[in-house]
Amino acid sequence: MNDAQLLRYSRHIMLPQVGIEGQRRLLKSHVLLFGLGGLGAPIALYLAASGVGKLTLVDFDHVELSNLQRQIIHSTKDIGKDKVQSAQESCQQLNPEIIIQTVSTYPKPQELLNFIASSDLVIDATDNFSSRFALNQACVMQKTPLVSGAAIRMEGQVSVFRNDLDNSPCYRCLYSDTGEESQTCSDNGVLAPLVGIIGSIQALEAIKVLMNIGTELNARLLILDALNMEWRSMKLRKDPNCPVCSG
Repeated sequence: MNDAQLLRYSRHIMLPQVGIEGQRRLLKSHVLLFGLGGLGAPIALYLAASGVGKLTLVDFDHVELSNLQRQIIHSTKDIGKDKVQSAQESCQQLNPEIIIQTVSTYPKPQELLNFIASSDLVIDATDNFSSRFALNQACVMQKTPLVSGAAIRMEGQVSVFRNDLDNSPCYRCLYSDTGEESQTCSDNGVLAPLVGIIGSIQALEAIKVLMNIGTELNARLLILDALNMEWRSMKLRKDPNCPVCSG
């Protein structure tokens, strides 16, 4: 690490659980982030600021006025831009030394597997079950850790699925394929800071996995009732009949 990096990441390095070695791990890591909306916005910013060496940002949408209530990585001047372009510019301004790759078209199944195979960790910040199921299945196939989050109305949840470890449940163990596609922010609304809280936890859990520090949310589901500011934690078990990971 050079002098500028030592200064930039000094608040990480002085943590005994991190140190120079932990920061080096982060600088050598590659994270694949799906979704640059309310959850993906703080995730991308915190990973870029923290020094994740390479970020691949995936989103197929463009910035709209209604996004700006919560998607803090975009600004008014970005309306009409592809979200990946707007996010890349914001992250690069924050930390110009990291590598940022963007994907603005939906990858075909083999392309998705290739993207995941080249990454150390995948973060799901999408807002629909079909994308979540597809990402989970690909991560299980590639044995890649997956950090999953969701937020709607005034409720949020986060979990980590260590597909690289034996006997770890996957996202499909938690949810069947009968999830309601209408459960999105655009249909139901969401309180702006909620997505910031959940996205920040996703970024934190990703960094812990990459640095191999602490106890992450593997096999646990953390649930937030933001209206009453109450947290719950549920243990998750591997489903022996799961169609994705039981084989």
